[in-house]
Amino acid sequence: MYQMTERKNYKLAIYLWLAMSSTAVYAQKKESKKTEKTKTEKTDSTATKVKNINELLKKGIYKKGLFNTIQVKTDIYFEIPDSLFGRQFLIVNKLSQVPMQVNDAGLNKGMNYENKVITFHRDSIAKKVWVKTIVPQVSSPKNDAITASVKDNFSESIIEVFDIEAQNNDSTSVVIKVNKVFDGNQKSFNDVLTNIGLGGSVKANLSYVENVKSFPENIVVKSQLTTSVNEGGVDLAVTLGVTSNIVLLAQTPMQPRLADPRVGFFTEKHWFFNDGQHKMDEQKFITKWRLEPKEQDKEKYLRGELVEPQKPIVYYIDPATPKQWRQKIIDGVHDWQIAFEQAGFKNAVIAKEPTADDKDFDIDDVRYSVITYAASPKANAMGPSVVDPRSGEILESDIIWWHNVMTSLHDWMRIQTGPIDPKARGNKFSDEHMGEAIRFVSSHEVGHTFGLKHNMGASFAYPVESLRSKEFTDKMGGTAPSIMDYARYNYVAQPEDGVTAITPKIGTYDKYAIEWGYRWYPTSTTEQKSLRKLIEDHQDDAAYFYGEQQSYLSTIDPRSQSEDLGDDAVLASQYGMKNLKRVIDNLMKWTYDDGKDLVSAGKLYYGTIGQWDMYSNHVLANVGGIYLNNTVFGNDKKAYEPVPAKMQRKAVSYINDNVINLPKWLFFNDILDKTYAIKNSPMGPYEQTPYTMAREMQYGLIYSLFTDDRLLRLLENELKHQELNSKEEIYTVENLFDQVREAVFIKKSELTILDRMTQKNYIDALIVSTNKLFEKTTVVGLKIDQTLQMPVICNFLEEDKMVRNINYSSMKRVSEVTTYKRAELQRVLALLNKKKNNGDVATKAHYADLIIRIKEALK
Repeated sequence: MYQMTERKNYKLAIYLWLAMSSTAVYAQKKESKKTEKTKTEKTDSTATKVKNINELLKKGIYKKGLFNTIQVKTDIYFEIPDSLFGRQFLIVNKLSQVPMQVNDAGLNKGMNYENKVITFHRDSIAKKVWVKTIVPQVSSPKNDAITASVKDNFSESIIEVFDIEAQNNDSTSVVIKVNKVFDGNQKSFNDVLTNIGLGGSVKANLSYVENVKSFPENIVVKSQLTTSVNEGGVDLAVTLGVTSNIVLLAQTPMQPRLADPRVGFFTEKHWFFNDGQHKMDEQKFITKWRLEPKEQDKEKYLRGELVEPQKPIVYYIDPATPKQWRQKIIDGVHDWQIAFEQAGFKNAVIAKEPTADDKDFDIDDVRYSVITYAASPKANAMGPSVVDPRSGEILESDIIWWHNVMTSLHDWMRIQTGPIDPKARGNKFSDEHMGEAIRFVSSHEVGHTFGLKHNMGASFAYPVESLRSKEFTDKMGGTAPSIMDYARYNYVAQPEDGVTAITPKIGTYDKYAIEWGYRWYPTSTTEQKSLRKLIEDHQDDAAYFYGEQQSYLSTIDPRSQSEDLGDDAVLASQYGMKNLKRVIDNLMKWTYDDGKDLVSAGKLYYGTIGQWDMYSNHVLANVGGIYLNNTVFGNDKKAYEPVPAKMQRKAVSYINDNVINLPKWLFFNDILDKTYAIKNSPMGPYEQTPYTMAREMQYGLIYSLFTDDRLLRLLENELKHQELNSKEEIYTVENLFDQVREAVFIKKSELTILDRMTQKNYIDALIVSTNKLFEKTTVVGLKIDQTLQMPVICNFLEEDKMVRNINYSSMKRVSEVTTYKRAELQRVLALLNKKKNNGDVATKAHYADLIIRIKEALK
C-alpha cells in the first residue's frame, strides 16, 4: 500500500514539474527572444560606432609602453598603434605561483611552459583586430619567385579576434579589450592547464587578471587561474599564478649561426627555399645570445684585443635565495668569463643581486634573466632559455634552482669523495664545502643558458690513472675537459694519492665551444671558413671531443655516458669499488647522530649500492658498444667503430667478478644489524631486504647484458667482419655467452642460495627476453629500478630530441638473436642434465626446477 501511494505521488510530482516547466520554458523563450532582440539592436547600434579613446581614459588608469594600457575597474585594454600591426611578437608564458599539489608534481615558479609567435592585424571594415600565429621555421629570399609559394604553403593561422572598442583622435591606434585571453576564458594566448599536464578547464568565476605592466619592448600580464583536480574522489581547487609576457621581436633577426654536430649546442630547425635549389635546404641554427662588439671597438676586436660587448649577458639572483649561497652562485656564473675571453669579449657575463636601481625588477619579466630559487622537495636544477625561433637568438634565460638540490650534492660528495676527503663525510657539510658544490652546479646550469648541451663524452679524454695524479688534477682543475659532462666528483682517486682538485671546473672543451659559438665575424663567409678551421684544428685532440647524450637504458657509445670518469670504465670502476668498500666500512660512523634514528644511514647505504649499480652499467655499455664519430668529407675518421674485443672481454670479466659474483661486503654486512637500505618513495622511506634487493638488481644487469639490441650490434660487427675479410679480432655473441656461462655455472656441487639465485636470474633473463620477442609471455615488461642510480640534475627533455637515431633492431624476430638465446638454453639444459644428481637436496631441487623451466620455454 505504501509503495503504491508513493508511486502515485511520484507521478503527480512529475506531472506538476512538466506543467510548470512548460510554462517556464515558454516564458524563458519569450524573454530570450526579447533579450536577443535587445542584444542584436545593441550590437547593431555599436557595431558601426567605435568610441573615442578619451571616453575610456576618463574612467580608467592609463600607462604608456609597448602597447599603452588602460584599466577600467577589472577590464584591461590594449592600445595598439598602427606601426605595430604586422610586427612579430613572442608570447612567453611562465608559472609565477604554484600550490602544494603542483609543487609536489615537480612544477615550480619560474618555469616557462608555452611560447608562440603572434601578429596583430587591423580590420577597419569589420572593426576587429585579428591575431594570427605562425611557426617561423621557413624562409626564402624576398625577390625569388618561390617566395610567393612559401607564403601560401606556410601561412599564418588565426587564433583570436577582438572587437575594436575605441580609437585615438587621428585613428592611428585602436583599443581592444583583452581580459578573455588572460583570465582563462580563452586558451589562445595562454593554455596553462594543457601545457603543464593538468588538463581540464579554468573556472572563470575563480580566476582574474591580477596586474598589467607595460614597458617599451614588452608587456607583462599576471593572472590567477583556478581549476580543480580530483584526488581520491574529492575535487580540490588548484590556483596557479601565471605570467604572460608579450615581447616585440626585432624587425631584423640576428644573423643565425649554423650548427655543426661536432660541437654541442641546442638548435632551432629551419627550412630554407630559393629559386636556385634542386632541393630544400634543411638547416639547424644554434641557440646563442646576440653578443657583438660595439661599433667603435670592431677594429680592435678583429686585431685580437679584448673588448666589452654591446650588451653583456646579465643574470639576477632571486632575492629568495639564502644569503650564504648567493655569492657562490654568482661565482659560478663569473667562472665563464675566461671562456668568453677566449671568444674575444671581456666582462661578457655578469651576475648580481637586484638593487634599488633596478626599480622595475620582476622575476617574471622576460627582460631579466634570473636564477630562481624554488622552495621544493625536488632535488634538481635546470637552465632553460627563451629563444627567438627565427634565428636561434637567446632572449632570456631562467635557471630554476630547487632548494633540495643540496641533497643530491651531499650524496654525491659523501659516496664519491668521502674516502679521500674528510670534509665530505658528515651528515651535514660546512657552508663553505657545500658552497663549492653549489658553485659547480651554478656553472653547469649557466652553461646550458649559453646554448651548450651536455657533453657526455668529455670525461673520456682523461686517462683513468691521471685522475689519481695530484699534479695532473691540479693542472686540469677538474674531472673532465667540460663542466657540461656529468663527470661529478673524483671517485677514482685513492686515499694515498693526495688528490684535492675533485670538483668539476670550466675546461678546455667549454672554452672552445664558447669560442666556436660566440666569436664575432664581420661576414657570413668569413664566419663559415673560420668556424670550420677551428674544428679541424682540434679534431684529433680528445679534449675537444663532443659526445652526444644517450638514453641511459640504450647506450650505444660507451664513451658518452652519464656519471662516468676516464677512458677505461673497467679500471675506473675497479678504483671506484675500492672506495665504495671504504664507504661501507665507515658508513655507520659517518652517519652517527646520537639519539636519532638510522634513516640517514639506510639512505646512504641505498645510495652506495646505487653507485655500484652505476659502475656496472658503465662497464656493461662496452659490450656490443660502438664508438660513434661525426664524420664529414675531408677527415679520415670512421663513423662506426666497434669497441675493441680486448676491452669487451675485459668488461665481461668485470661483470662476472662484480655482478655474477655479487660483492658480499656490499649486500651482506654488519650494517644490516642496524638498518636495511632505505629508498625514498611517495609513501615515505621504503626498506629493502638484502636478498630481494640483490636478486632484483642482479637480474636487471643480467637482463641488460643480453638485450636484443646489444646482441644485434655484436652480430652486425661479426657480419661486417666476415664480409670485408677483416683481420681485426672481434668479440662475438658466442664469446659473450661462453664467458658468462662459465662464471654462472662453474660452481661446487653444493650451491649456496646466492649461487642458485644467480643461475635462476641467468635462465629467466634468457627465457623472458626470448618470449617477449614473440609475444608469448604474460610476464609484465621488465622494469629496472632507475632510482638506484645517483640523482640526476637538469636531465631535461630537450636533450632527448638531439640524440642520434641508429636502427639496429628492426625485424628482430627473424634475426639470429633468438637462435643464439635458444641455443644457449639448450647448452645449459645439457649441462644441468649432467649435474642434476649432484649436490645436496636443495641443489638437486634447484637443478630439477631449472630443467623444467627450460623445457617449458623450449617446448
